[in-house]
Amino acid sequence: MSTIMVVEDDAKIAELLQSHIEKYGYHAVVADDFGKVFDLFQKIRPDLVLLDINLPSFDGYYWCRQIRRVSTCPIIFISARTGEMDQVMALENGADDYITKPFHYELVMAKIRSQLRRSVGEYAPKMEERTVEVEGLVLYPERMEVHWDGHLLELSKKEALLLELLMKRSPRVTSREALLDKLWDDQNFVDENTLNVNVARVRKKLQDAGIEGAIETVRGAGYRLVVTWRDDA
Repeated sequence: MSTIMVVEDDAKIAELLQSHIEKYGYHAVVADDFGKVFDLFQKIRPDLVLLDINLPSFDGYYWCRQIRRVSTCPIIFISARTGEMDQVMALENGADDYITKPFHYELVMAKIRSQLRRSVGEYAPKMEERTVEVEGLVLYPERMEVHWDGHLLELSKKEALLLELLMKRSPRVTSREALLDKLWDDQNFVDENTLNVNVARVRKKLQDAGIEGAIETVRGAGYRLVVTWRDDA
């Protein structure tokens, strides 16, 4: 069942959208905290987002850019703004489609089905999903997930990139410079502590799954992934 995230501050419209979406067999999640739209996106990982432009705190363009940092899922703008420049800005900020209000709900559903067919359905590219595995620890880079011993760990984009490089080079040491190159385009604007924070977050998530001491700091050189767990499969 595909999950549709609805970001619309008109409660009546949001309720009607949710009703129509669920009538067609999809799962609809309606945002209710418009200062934490990206947090909700990270939590539910929807297959498609319906996004209004005029929102409290930050507008839809802002949230679209935040989502595009970590995901290529379809984003459809729904807005009362009918100007051509609004539609151009939506597309340039990463949207896949634009629907103007007032709209027919059947049109919205047709657009949703069309985008889902292209992204996850019959028209989606048939590409084999990449995985990186070390002794039963499996990273799905595109999903930003790690699977191990029944645990599912969700990562941020930076955390997934970091762990992917460590896993590919394990048991060799990965230099701090190599990690910075992988995670950030321009190291000149990266605080040295930022890498430490990301390493600490990945360590914590591994520890939460029962994997202790897997990311080793090699003084003066960088970091190394060492196998402190065992694949019981």
